[in-house]
Amino acid sequence: MDVASGALIPLINKLRSLLVDEYNLEKRVKKGVKSLITELEMMHAVLRKIGAKPPEQFDEQVLIWAGKVRDLSYNMEDAVDAFIVRGEEDGHDGGSTNMRNRIKKFLRKTTKLFTKGKALHQISDAIEEAQRLAKELGELRQRYMIEAHANGSRDAIDPRLKAVYKDVTELVGIDHVRDDLTEKLCDCDERSKDHLRTMSIVGFGGLGKTTLAKAVYDKIKVEFDSVAFVSVSQNPDMTKIFKKLLYELDKSKYATINEAARDEGQLLDDLRIFLQDRRYLIVIDDIWDEEAWEFIKCAFFDNCLGSRVMTTTRIGSISKACCSSCDDIIYQMNPLTDDDSQRLFYKRIFPHGSNCPAELELVSREILKKCGGVPLAIITIASILARNGQDLQIEPKYHWDNILGSIGRGLTEGGSAKDMQRILSFSYYDLPSHLKTCLLYLSLFPEDFEIRRDRLIWMWIAEGFVQGGEQETGLFELRESYFNELANRNLIQPVDVDAAGSAEACRVHDMVLDLLCSLSSEQNFATIVDGTHQSNLISHRKSRRLSFQNSMSEPTNHWVNATSMPQVRSIVLFRTNTDLIQTISCFQVLRVLDLEGCDLGRNHHSIDPRHIENLLHLRYLGLRGTSVRELPVEIGKLQLLEILDLAITVAVIPSSVVRLRRLICLNAPNSVLPAGIGDLTSLEELAGKLVDVKELGQLVKLRVLLLYWNENDESMCNYLVESLGKLRKMQSLTISCLGDARFDVSWDGWVPTP
Repeated sequence: MDVASGALIPLINKLRSLLVDEYNLEKRVKKGVKSLITELEMMHAVLRKIGAKPPEQFDEQVLIWAGKVRDLSYNMEDAVDAFIVRGEEDGHDGGSTNMRNRIKKFLRKTTKLFTKGKALHQISDAIEEAQRLAKELGELRQRYMIEAHANGSRDAIDPRLKAVYKDVTELVGIDHVRDDLTEKLCDCDERSKDHLRTMSIVGFGGLGKTTLAKAVYDKIKVEFDSVAFVSVSQNPDMTKIFKKLLYELDKSKYATINEAARDEGQLLDDLRIFLQDRRYLIVIDDIWDEEAWEFIKCAFFDNCLGSRVMTTTRIGSISKACCSSCDDIIYQMNPLTDDDSQRLFYKRIFPHGSNCPAELELVSREILKKCGGVPLAIITIASILARNGQDLQIEPKYHWDNILGSIGRGLTEGGSAKDMQRILSFSYYDLPSHLKTCLLYLSLFPEDFEIRRDRLIWMWIAEGFVQGGEQETGLFELRESYFNELANRNLIQPVDVDAAGSAEACRVHDMVLDLLCSLSSEQNFATIVDGTHQSNLISHRKSRRLSFQNSMSEPTNHWVNATSMPQVRSIVLFRTNTDLIQTISCFQVLRVLDLEGCDLGRNHHSIDPRHIENLLHLRYLGLRGTSVRELPVEIGKLQLLEILDLAITVAVIPSSVVRLRRLICLNAPNSVLPAGIGDLTSLEELAGKLVDVKELGQLVKLRVLLLYWNENDESMCNYLVESLGKLRKMQSLTISCLGDARFDVSWDGWVPTP
């Protein structure tokens, strides 16, 4: 339910913005806004605690309450946005001075006096209604004792525990890795063999880190005086961890340690005293927090007896923290090879090592391809397909086909599948609230889809998932750190990583996508429209985001009733559908409209203005690769638009674009940018052909510039250098010369950004 928490963040900030003088709210209304902010902040604190644990750990009334808070926040934010839009529209007349336009301008100003009064009345009513609902929700929380405490009676056994007790004869594909790590850990040169060494195994959930660590541990533990294998988990209790370590190290000496009254400091002293003259092997499994490791490692000092410590984690930065010495080892866990995947799969399904029937070979290969070499996924699917009866018959082929079709889109059959999702969900619930929301957004993309980093980050910005941080940190840099953190936690797979370690794109493993789609559906975060039976009820749901995907075989409008879904905030199309585009104007609070890759040029060379001019809440318009040749002049009405992506599209950009004062990204490399582009002072990223290079110096927030240069006049070249010298935040500059363009000018006056 962390989506509810994430929804409150932008709303609280927008309510604060209403308190400034420019909106002219009455004192009574301002007082109501302040009261509502206080109530929402209290709700946010409770929701953050609820979002930190799986929903099954809470009573039903807690989840119902959280859902109502989410709906309140969405509706209130829509009302605030509508008020802001009404206050800003018609604010620009395009600079025209002829008599006809002056008359129009006078009529607009006269009308604005009435519409502004109406807008103030509407926002006042909306705030009063939100206050009433917030008060009701507060009373409900008190009446039913709704608190953010997990129901302890519902806690289940950690499914990862099975890996610790797995029979060595069941292990497939890790024997050679185990032997290699054993050699690296124990066989050292004379200089370092007696010193304490640490090995950290890091990787994506379900790859078998615990299983591998236990295999290495079991193979070498006879060489040590004292050994222990202890799991830390997400919410470590240091007292319990230290007591378990002592018990594992010497079960007879510390048989009653769990009943002993010892604080953390005393237990730490006991550990150090016990280990000081012993050669020890200790495995600390499943570390989630760097601070927890820093505390635990205080027990492990180098007694020069050749002691060894192993750790496992899903988080790259923690593995680095565990291995601070040059002699320490970080092992990045890799998926199983195709051959090992097949061996593991068949071993679980076919009795006594019998071969796979010929009619199942193709579907089994496709299933294994979906599993991507993740042992947890392979074992889970195999457990579903394996017959448990006495007849040991093999499931029929249609059942295998059904399983193949369900992978990545809501696998729900059997307890093993639930175990798999629980294991993967640990990574999700360990995320801070803002990263949970960003990760859920990936459920909008199809399986095996390569997601451009910039596309994803700009969509996060348009949705307002996380507000700006420090003044010197731009929105893009802030979201870029979120992308990197998701990669650091092995929740996304980086693609095309450059020498500096920056990824151009990412993919999501099918098993993670399956989890995200399940969570997204439960929380009404997003709905996938792909022609399956789940799409039939789409018009009756409260989903805020729609993704239309390539697998659809019939017209989309069979499933979507746009007029009954006014709450939709994001629409992403992965297939061309002109019928849907014609109903776009019905989604009046739409923030993200991404049509990237849809061929809109087959029947229309321009976008019908009726389809977008009413989308006054739109922040992101993605037309990359759509073959759109011309944008309507009405695009200037989209006063909240922040990102306009026209890459790989030959588009005529109207002059009205310069009215979009909130625009932070204008990506139009194949287009001539209109005069007046210097007025877009919020721009952080710009690509295109400039008409007046002097305007460039006004865009002082630019950090990325891709400029197509076709000037051959020396004075214009000098103006370019002069303008670039004013852009002190520039991080990336690319200038492509076209035709006979000249660039042979002095660059002495330009100093790149440090």
